[in-house]
Amino acid sequence: MKKFLLRCLHCGREYCPSEIEYTCPHCGDRLGTLEVIYDRGYLKKAVKRERFEKFSPKGIWQFEALLPVSENGWKPPLLVGNTPLYKSRKLSEKYGVGELFIKDDGRNPTASFKDRASAVAVARAVEKGYDTLFCASTGNAASSLSGLCAASGLKSYIFVPASAPVAKLTQLQVYGARVIPIDGSYDEAFDISMKVGFENNWYCRNSAINPYLLEGKKTGALEIAVQMNWALPDFVFVSVGDGTVLSSFHKGFLDLKEAGLIDEIPIIVGVQAEGADAIIRAYEKGEPFEPEDIEAFSVADSISVGKPRDFLKACVYTKRNKGLFVRVSDEDILNSIIELARATGVFAEPAGATAFAGFKKLHSQGRLSSSSRIVIVVTGNGLKDLKAPQKMLKPLKKVPANLDKVREAIGSDC
Repeated sequence: MKKFLLRCLHCGREYCPSEIEYTCPHCGDRLGTLEVIYDRGYLKKAVKRERFEKFSPKGIWQFEALLPVSENGWKPPLLVGNTPLYKSRKLSEKYGVGELFIKDDGRNPTASFKDRASAVAVARAVEKGYDTLFCASTGNAASSLSGLCAASGLKSYIFVPASAPVAKLTQLQVYGARVIPIDGSYDEAFDISMKVGFENNWYCRNSAINPYLLEGKKTGALEIAVQMNWALPDFVFVSVGDGTVLSSFHKGFLDLKEAGLIDEIPIIVGVQAEGADAIIRAYEKGEPFEPEDIEAFSVADSISVGKPRDFLKACVYTKRNKGLFVRVSDEDILNSIIELARATGVFAEPAGATAFAGFKKLHSQGRLSSSSRIVIVVTGNGLKDLKAPQKMLKPLKKVPANLDKVREAIGSDC
């Protein structure tokens, strides 16, 4: 039988899942983030390497033994996970590292990594008898939740900054979500969503508030381990906004270690935009970690978070596991979108390319060796936000429908 409990990362209090769903009542929403802790004996018995496939028809649910859902319970019908892990010889040779892989999570059903979390959130909501879910988002978590709810016959309410990319807002409406565009920041949308959502007794899919989201996201780490035949990379680079995605990679590898499937975990590198580096600021101030809220701005809207809700988990896990943080500029991010696409064929949205920008920054500092094996996590597809890369491209000029003019235009490009 699956056994797990919830433990407050701040005060250490432990709770049965039936006692509480979201945060530690003694420590509040910001500091009282909970982590899901599985019984070690259960893990060693239930989790075996041979049970996992590189590309399972179950998607993330092949890891059900490592997820906080009822065994053989209801699952959303969309196939989440099974995203490819591409090996790029071109980039490994260019940067002089051992091997470099791209984990392309833009291939999920709604084109982002957030589908992993939404799938678990929807499964738990149904298990607990909810028919409506809500979240605040800059776009990806919102489109993910609305898509998974649409497929599951559930209602979704989305609180999103009105400044979110048009493609993401359109995606929400196509899925039939009730969209509330807030004329303010993501952080303001988050605070409003919490008040309205709980007033109406909807199920919460907000990062850090709901500890089960991280459990869905950690399947990214589990897939990397399986797809690499358990020969783990030295470094995993991932972009950081609220902090939950970063924490999920630590948690996924840690759970595998607890189960006895791996001996050590990779160095997880959290990459933040210079204008949205609230978690790095909190980390650099040292323990005890306290929130360092800022007014955030970045071309990478998905990680432009000034009041990160999962900062504590991100800081604690990074410290505990000897992880790293690195900042990159918006210019670095935009250049990385183009370079990554032209070198690998993977078109990343700005937040997804941020991880690649972080790799290049660490490489330029001489902190990677010629034998380093690297995984870069691309968390969202570039079609989510076309305005950002357009800043780096020359405008297209019309060519008359005339053969000589076409030849002339081609010749001018040579």
